[in-house]
Amino acid sequence: MNPKSMTKIIGGVRYSTDTATLIADDVYWDGRNMERHGRNTFLYRTPRGNYFKVVQTQWQGEKDELIPIDQDEARDLYEGPLSEHHVGYEGAFPGVKVEDA
Repeated sequence: MNPKSMTKIIGGVRYSTDTATLIADDVYWDGRNMERHGRNTFLYRTPRGNYFKVVQTQWQGEKDELIPIDQDEARDLYEGPLSEHHVGYEGAFPGVKVEDA
C-alpha cells in the first residue's frame, strides 16, 4: 500500500503528508502481501519538527486516520513496529542523543 495524500487541521494546526517527510512505515512484502492485516501505518515529521502518523485501511466501514503524536511515541514506532525506515535515526530525530550500550 502506498501512502495517500492527506491533510487535516487539528487544534488549529495543519498536518499534511504533502509537506512532511515520510520517516518510516510497515509496508513490506511478507511472502503473502504488503498490508499488515489490511492496515498500514506511516510516520511523518513536519518541516516544523512535529510528528504524526497516518493509518490507512482497506477495511469497509473504517476510515483512514491522521493522528498527531509526540516525539516519544514517534520514537517508539520508529524503534518498534515500523521496520521500513526512509530516514536515518539522526535525521528523523534531530538533537536526540543516542548512547552506546
